[in-house]
Amino acid sequence: MKEDLKISLKKPSYPVCSKLKSYLNEYNRNIRLPIFYEDLLRFQGSVVVYDKDDKDTLWTRVFYNESDRTDIDLSLKKIYTILHSDGNEKTIPFLNVDAVDFCTFGNSKPFRIKIRNILNDNYAYFYVKRADASRIYGLELEHMLSPFNLNFLVYNTTLIEEHITGIPGDIFIESLLPSCSFSEKSQIAKEFVKFNERCMIRLLGDMRSYNYVIIPTHDFDNIVYKIRAIDFDQQSYEGKFNIYRPQFFKENFTIVNFVSNQFQKESINQYKLEERSMIAKRLISFDKRIEKLIDCMLNDTLSTQDNVVMLKTKIFEYTNDSKFVKSKNMGEILKHAFEFIKLNYKTENTDVIF
Repeated sequence: MKEDLKISLKKPSYPVCSKLKSYLNEYNRNIRLPIFYEDLLRFQGSVVVYDKDDKDTLWTRVFYNESDRTDIDLSLKKIYTILHSDGNEKTIPFLNVDAVDFCTFGNSKPFRIKIRNILNDNYAYFYVKRADASRIYGLELEHMLSPFNLNFLVYNTTLIEEHITGIPGDIFIESLLPSCSFSEKSQIAKEFVKFNERCMIRLLGDMRSYNYVIIPTHDFDNIVYKIRAIDFDQQSYEGKFNIYRPQFFKENFTIVNFVSNQFQKESINQYKLEERSMIAKRLISFDKRIEKLIDCMLNDTLSTQDNVVMLKTKIFEYTNDSKFVKSKNMGEILKHAFEFIKLNYKTENTDVIF
């Protein structure tokens, strides 16, 4: 079944509560930074950034007064060292801030910083954003429950994120997927089934094709593909359950069609069970840390009451687990979802959500 989903036009930004700050401090995510998001808003001019095909990337390159630029550059270099070398500043003389780009598209309105090592011309990106509790919960859950680790820092109202490398899903589907071999398309479809299951279980919404990347890795004479989320603003916010299932977004229908046409139901169920098993193992492995994060969510406001009622009602229809109906907020819904997974991940009935 296909459905053209519509998400909320504007998700509010939720502040970082004191309990979440304590959690971030305990796990070395909360570190004093030399510059804040608001400082980067003092740019004096900008130009549009185009890609190699002269298409607008929706990013603008910003410029600062000479007096501000020196301090800003130094602060951004220091952030890079905090993010990648625990603040060791010996490399600062060899770093250059090549670009500061700003994007007004989406909720987070990020700055993208390009840092280059002048000794060898290697470069790396990181992002400076307004701290939003939804996104921070999403980043932490991704770090613990996905196959990928995430590096990010929070200080007061500023969030620093490392760049997640990969080919944006929309670009890959349009430009690269048609030339993939049948076996490569089959592998991508398999990863999409797992990605879909993972997003649904941990309630990560809005995984349209431009909100995830596809990562090709060469392995002997083959290419192995992985799918990785890059946008976490819609963590545990929306009330419509299908928004947490990437298969229902029209931007993903090309891959969904391949799954439907080439995979038998038994294969799809096998991949779902594999992903549930891995998530259950990660939940057990990160038991105490997950428990502390969920405790923060239980005491936080991350969505509207209408969304909470809509979501818990729909999940109850699938699971018949009365715990969901009794949930008071998104934290409780997610807590019961994780409990359900740990108890039932070995079931062969994959038609039962969670």
